[in-house]
Amino acid sequence: MLSAAVLTAEQVGFRYADVPVLHDVNLSVEAGRVLALTGANGTGKSTLLHLLAGVTQPTSGRVSRRAGTRLALLPQRTSDIDALPLTVTECVQIARFTPRRWLSRDDRAHVAEVMRRLDIVHLARRRLRELSGGQRQRTLIAQALAQDADIYILDEPTAALDTHCRQRVHDLLMERVADGAAVVVASHDPAEAGLAEHAIHLGRRSAGHSSTLPPNA
Repeated sequence: MLSAAVLTAEQVGFRYADVPVLHDVNLSVEAGRVLALTGANGTGKSTLLHLLAGVTQPTSGRVSRRAGTRLALLPQRTSDIDALPLTVTECVQIARFTPRRWLSRDDRAHVAEVMRRLDIVHLARRRLRELSGGQRQRTLIAQALAQDADIYILDEPTAALDTHCRQRVHDLLMERVADGAAVVVASHDPAEAGLAEHAIHLGRRSAGHSSTLPPNA
């Protein structure tokens, strides 16, 4: 029987110069499941997400992704994008571009629906640098979720959002999961972590410890 895992980390470690950040992290992310990363600030959650996404390479161990899988990453720090003269619509549409074709009618409809669900349609012509923190975050979440990805990796996606907006994001995430996507989310929000069947808790010793969460915990 083939494993349902689409993304794995085996004995993964990472160091900044001579400073250990992560060591001996083991995890498996399955299709149609949510994995939460929890832990205090400074324990390596963002670093682990970048390793899983392939943005950074581990200094020990290995990260493996099933061949052919598509991955969408929402990092926590995205200030560089504000320097681009993008409108909200253009920012979200980036998610649907490919090197070989222009946006189709279906692509535009998909973008419009995600923007509607995240209540940013009225911001369509605004520049990113003109937005409030919450508006900007919803735009970047829309960009991530507008992608047809098999794995969504999200770093503190709803930290700047109110309860109503957080619920909108959670609803969209769980729809992606129901369609078979895997989600890895780093969060301090208990409700967000409660979406996951499993959690990896990163402590000050920088090793990941897996636990199973009860539904709606």
